[in-house]
Amino acid sequence: MGLREQYDFDSLINEAERLVIEEMGRQLPRHKTLCTCEECVLDIAAFALNQVRPRYRASLLGSIYARQSDAPAYAREVQKAVGEAIQRIKANPAHD
Repeated sequence: MGLREQYDFDSLINEAERLVIEEMGRQLPRHKTLCTCEECVLDIAAFALNQVRPRYRASLLGSIYARQSDAPAYAREVQKAVGEAIQRIKANPAHD
């Protein structure tokens, strides 16, 4: 029997996903010429997530810790990663 059958890995969450998506919600409206089709938006999210350190949690306590530990520095890291991702995808959209 494998680990996936023994344990519920659905409760293992990367808080970085939530933070990146929230930051995208703040930054995307400022870019009027950016393609916002699903493919481009998902590319932006994936690019940004690959630039930031993951913040995995598996419990409520882990969620609280993930939100508090070095929050200002991590928020800047996320802001920068999202900004760079937007510029990258804007210059190279998923389609022509």
